[in-house]
Amino acid sequence: MRRVLTAVAALALPMSLAAAPAVASATDTVKPAQVADKSNRPAVLVAQGPDDVCDFTDSRPSLRLGSSGAAVQQAQCYLNQAIGAGLDEDGDFGRVTQSATRAFQQCAGIVVDGRIGAQTWSFLSFWANAPGAPFC
Repeated sequence: MRRVLTAVAALALPMSLAAAPAVASATDTVKPAQVADKSNRPAVLVAQGPDDVCDFTDSRPSLRLGSSGAAVQQAQCYLNQAIGAGLDEDGDFGRVTQSATRAFQQCAGIVVDGRIGAQTWSFLSFWANAPGAPFC
């Protein structure tokens, strides 16, 4: 019985929200492009896939100071494309790459820890492949 009620409630909530009247606010007049310009974030979605600007690897492991290999080269390439970091794409995650990672994370408005995990990979690949890069 509890499962049935939970299922009914889960189905009813989206329907009730869809029927709710829209509330106008002062931000309704702000265009998405204006917001994107102020935050230096990409305003246009781009297709990901075979047209990736960097092609060292498809692997997205967690990277940190001391990491090395093709995944680090991929991250360095993305950092160069996304924020114009000017990194050597040598596959060595040293202090300069860590500093560029922190700068990117701060610019993107995500957790600033100098490591490249799932969230940073996601933002890096999106920003690096977006038209108009670099952004910061």
